Amino acid sequence: MKYRLFGCAVLALSLVALPILFHAQTPPTDAALTAHEWATFTAIAGRDGHAAIWLPLTGSNDLPAFVEHFQTPEFKGGLRGTVRMETPVLYFYANHPTTLSVHVSFSQGLITEWYPHADRVEPAGLQTETRMVAYLKEWGKNQRQPDSSITWDAVSLEPSGSDSFPREGRTNHYYAARQTSSTPLRIKTQGGEQAEKFLFYRGVSNFSVPISAKLGTDGKIFAQNLSGQDTPAMLVFERRGDKLGFRVVDASTGQPTLDPPELNKTMDSLKQTVEDLLIAQGLYQDEAQAMFETWRDSWFEEGSRLLYIVPRQFVDSVLPLSISPAPAQTVRVFVGRLELVTLATQRAVEQALASHDRAILASYNRFLAPIIENMIAGEKSAAKKARLLEYLNEAENEQITSNTLSGTP
Repeated sequence: MKYRLFGCAVLALSLVALPILFHAQTPPTDAALTAHEWATFTAIAGRDGHAAIWLPLTGSNDLPAFVEHFQTPEFKGGLRGTVRMETPVLYFYANHPTTLSVHVSFSQGLITEWYPHADRVEPAGLQTETRMVAYLKEWGKNQRQPDSSITWDAVSLEPSGSDSFPREGRTNHYYAARQTSSTPLRIKTQGGEQAEKFLFYRGVSNFSVPISAKLGTDGKIFAQNLSGQDTPAMLVFERRGDKLGFRVVDASTGQPTLDPPELNKTMDSLKQTVEDLLIAQGLYQDEAQAMFETWRDSWFEEGSRLLYIVPRQFVDSVLPLSISPAPAQTVRVFVGRLELVTLATQRAVEQALASHDRAILASYNRFLAPIIENMIAGEKSAAKKARLLEYLNEAENEQITSNTLSGTP
């Protein structure tokens, strides 16, 4: 009987202790803290509609010199992947000074740039050229890459902090992201403090994007949701010279069929439409404006593409984010960009190649090589295929050389 009473007493004490133990293991939450993040997943559709492997880094130094990068430009110049994770910008809003730790993992990818200074960027241990070459070989032959991550251990939020942030003399789209009411932050480094309005990072990965898009012979676009998660919004865009058009698409069917847009719209109407889509997903108005201005030149350059809101569940699965103390609200709005190699694009590139029109070819920028690869895959003439292969080798060699010589981070 005594043993039975003793056992009941132990059980009762254990049940009383459970809430205390559970509370101790629950990460702290700051009810006055909010986090908002935006970014782009950029990919190009192959002939089967799925994201193709390509060389997403370009030779243009499109970031300020103070931005830090992983290893050397030579290391990243040959990274091929399915996705360029472009400029995630992580804002914080707090009404009191506080210090955060932030950790981001990146599925099957490599984080290549960031600012301010991070305490840890994985994978580490690639300091020697031998190890870097071996890593690149593994990256090139494996379908699944190891995950990487970035960690900031002590991010100090200062609601009354100054707006004195690093800036170079030349203009750069990086600075547009500062045009928000987010709380200034500081990070201490061995070289002194670094100040910014956000945490910034980006990289290259090999994961499969949640949308595919095949092209019909009549110009129609057959999109498909591959994730099983609702796509909140989709927009098909086309630009030819000074003319542009777009159409917002109902993506709720899971397999929408899209007609190419008429080229009769203006940049102002496009700006309003895109900002409204971003705000509907939870961004503040100034954040939506900052995102649009950051990507105005890139999202809406020559060619055709699908822009879509990436499902939040998908973002969290490929890019898990941990913030401590946890914000009361975390909003993550990622825009997927899927470049389309339409018949109009193929004709324009073919004509430019034949006439050696470098200006037209340059307008397709980093997408030129995968566009030519797409054309080769669909070409039946052996002679034409051989010529396109020559152009492709030329384009890829130029891009890799440019990446190496320019010092692209």
